[in-house]
Amino acid sequence: MTATGTSPTLLSSFNLHDLPLANRIVMAPMTRSRAGEEMLANAMMAEYYAQRASTGLIVTEGTFISDQAIGWQHVPGIYTQEQTQAWQVVTKAVHEKGGKIFLQLWHCGRASHSSFHQDHQLPVAPSAIKLEGDSIHTPQGKQPYETPRVLSTDEIPLVVEDYRQAAINAKTAGFDGVEIHSANGYLLDSFLQSKTNQRQDHYGGTLENRYRFLKEVVEAISQVWPTQRIGVRLSPNGVYNDMGSPDYRETFLYVAQQLNSFDLAYLHILDGLAFGFHELGEPMQLSEFRSVYNGTIIGNCGYTQQDADDRISNGHADLIAFGRPFISNPDLVERFTNGWPLNPPAEQSIWYSFDREGYTDFPIYSDSQA
Repeated sequence: MTATGTSPTLLSSFNLHDLPLANRIVMAPMTRSRAGEEMLANAMMAEYYAQRASTGLIVTEGTFISDQAIGWQHVPGIYTQEQTQAWQVVTKAVHEKGGKIFLQLWHCGRASHSSFHQDHQLPVAPSAIKLEGDSIHTPQGKQPYETPRVLSTDEIPLVVEDYRQAAINAKTAGFDGVEIHSANGYLLDSFLQSKTNQRQDHYGGTLENRYRFLKEVVEAISQVWPTQRIGVRLSPNGVYNDMGSPDYRETFLYVAQQLNSFDLAYLHILDGLAFGFHELGEPMQLSEFRSVYNGTIIGNCGYTQQDADDRISNGHADLIAFGRPFISNPDLVERFTNGWPLNPPAEQSIWYSFDREGYTDFPIYSDSQA
């Protein structure tokens, strides 16, 4: 994709280290719940991602690294041979369209429920602090959140190994890289933040200790992938899943600075407020992260085309991820390139409909004008 007068920077090519991207538009990871009860990627998912392959980089929906990681219905996994083979259909379809695709590695942590787990084991977390929310959708319908079980110090290396094995499986499945989901109140984010991490061992207390789990996960995955094919996602402003810590600015600037040592593919930051804001101070800006982080930065959440181009042009970001616009606009890149109007936003009721409706049935602009 060549640059145009509409968004010359956003639509320009970019080298993500050794991975050439056709443009600076990223498809953000979005849970869409189309993997069925079997938790297997499938032909419908392959069609969905291939429809959107003109974007510079696709980051898949969060994908469970283990049984323990589960916390959402009809979401794919990457921890069995069958799941790994199933994803090959998706990566092949995207690559045949010239696309690039990373797999997002996900552990829900306390944002889960015992009904998802064998023998009704409680979800795990850094501390036994219940998520304050209305309810969670489970295989048995809506259920109240439970007080999670503390993940013991001895168990943490086992979870780190789950991440490493999932990364191995992602490579076998044909992905171009992986993104570590350390945002939105899920397991790794809950270890980073003082609100949810009140441990007394060497995974809690100080900034260094709260960062240790994420650091060990990155180190483990770097045994499988070059660090330049590993991304990390953070949500410093987020309130989703009952998050937001008084020391959020100090915490996330520290984490970003520490991640410099890995020479990662990118740091993916939900800086926008469209997903909710904890209101514990001024929102963190990409410019703050640029001042402490030396590598590629992806901004995300609520961006318009113009906002995205401006943010890249002023040097605060290298790439911008779009989420909801990609749901109803499989040809979002082409619409941005040609100044075509977007399809109406998809109704939230069909985001997780489990079937083709609201998933692969949105028109591309050229067809709608025929």
